[in-house]
Formats: sequence, structure tokens, C-alpha cells
Amino acid sequence: MRSVQATMKVTRARELIAASRILKAQQRVEAARPYAERLTAAIGDVAAATTALGHPLIQERAERKNAAVFVVTSDRGLAGAYNANVLRRSEELFRTLRDEGKQTKVFVAGRKGVSYFRFRERPVEDAWTGFSETPAYDDAKRIADSLIDRYKEDEVDDIHGVFTHFASPIRQQAVARRFAPMVGEEVERPPEERPPTQYLFEPDPDALLTALLPRYVETRVFNALLESAAAENAARRRAMSAATENAEELIKVLTRVANQARQTEITTEIMEIVGGAEALRQEREMATIGR
Repeated sequence: MRSVQATMKVTRARELIAASRILKAQQRVEAARPYAERLTAAIGDVAAATTALGHPLIQERAERKNAAVFVVTSDRGLAGAYNANVLRRSEELFRTLRDEGKQTKVFVAGRKGVSYFRFRERPVEDAWTGFSETPAYDDAKRIADSLIDRYKEDEVDDIHGVFTHFASPIRQQAVARRFAPMVGEEVERPPEERPPTQYLFEPDPDALLTALLPRYVETRVFNALLESAAAENAARRRAMSAATENAEELIKVLTRVANQARQTEITTEIMEIVGGAEALRQEREMATIGR
């Protein structure tokens, strides 16, 4: 009973900690989205303004044999099915890429992902740990630089990310997205912010793309880390809430069992006392008759 009560206190504390972190993580996700949207719109404007796009992060390669898959997991457990869903989605992506005739190279963020692939003896090209709950932009830049370098050196032809999309504190979903070559995206703009049809670029569009596209990949990686961090805390809160409820239910059951055992013990003692008293009474009556 005491061990269950102690466990319930621990799970309750972890639930409260996760709940306090969800709001901060959600605020970071919402704060990063406008930048990502405007950067995507800017790159789309540059790409649409020129017909001679030769940048490697935009141009589709004729032969695409190798694909980099960046998987975002957590550093700690006790988050319900959070990691299992991400890893299941990554396995689905691996199968899809193999069906397309591509070899996959795995890049992982989070100790749980590293342990998963190590247990299955699957090689990991690079791994980053220690920041799953509070990622910084520098972390995203280190990851993006590694992925972009492999892409520029023709070691990989695609860059994919598998992470958990944070829609709300009660709804998250493991998703797979292609980071490079860049996928065209529609970004909604207010009427007053719609770009004109003619552009004057300084410097030229190729130089702008060279500067902007690495930032685009960094932003996509950072967004994946932020959404995963928010989803991780939300999943941990739900898991700890469920564990607390289970502990409370178990305490009720154990209390009921203990009360029944105590009641049975007391009833047995009363019956023994009554039986003893009855035996003494009968003995006295027999002694009186004997006289």
C-alpha cells in the first residue's frame, strides 16, 4: 500500500511538471511558425521568379538512390506511446523508400531512438541527445548542417524527417515530411501582403537561394524539434495522469481488500471469544450438575 502511495505521488509530480512545460513548449511552437511561413513564402517567391533553378536543395536529381531519414524521439521514457508511434511511422517510411529502390541512412535525435536502432543492429549515421524537451536553434542548426553536408556531397539524394506534429495538448500525430529537395508549399497571405508580379533581386536569385535554402532546412528541423518537444510533454502528462488514476484505483482496491481482511480477522476473534465463553459456561453447568 505504501509503495503504491509513493508511486502515485511521483506520478502526480511528474504530471504537474509536464503540464507546466506544455504551455511553454506550445508557445515556442506558435512563436516559430510565423518565421517558418514567411521564410517558405520568400523562397517560393524567389523560386517562382526565375526559370533557371539549379540549386541542389531544389532540383530533383535524376537518380535518387539514397535517402536520409531524420527521426525525432525523446531522451526519457514514461511518455506513453509517444516514441512507439514515431518509430512505427519511421518503419513505414523505410518500407516506402525501399519499395522505391532507395537505401536509407538514419539520423536520430533522442536517446530512445538511438536505443531502438542499436537494439535492432541498424547503423545510425549521426545522433544527437540531451535536448528533446527544450531544443534550441543551435541544436537544429547542428543537425541541419550535418544533413545538408551529406546532401551536397551526394551521399544522400533526399532528406526526410519523422517527428510528432503537435496540433493541441490532446491531439498529436507522428508524421513524415520531406525536407529536401524542397517541396512546394502554399502559404496563405493577407491580401495586403500578396507579392507583386514583378521582382528586382539584389543579389541575384541564385545567391538568394544559396543563402535562404539552408535556413529553410534549419527551420524545418527546428520546427520538428519544437513540435516534438510539445508533443512529448503532452504525452508524458497523459501517461502520468493515467498512471495516477490507476494508482488511485489500485489504492481503493487494496484498501477494500485490507478492510475485508481486517473485518474477517475481527470476526474470527469475536467468534473465538464467544466460543470460549460458551465453553466456560457449559463447563460450569456440568460442574453444577455433578454436585
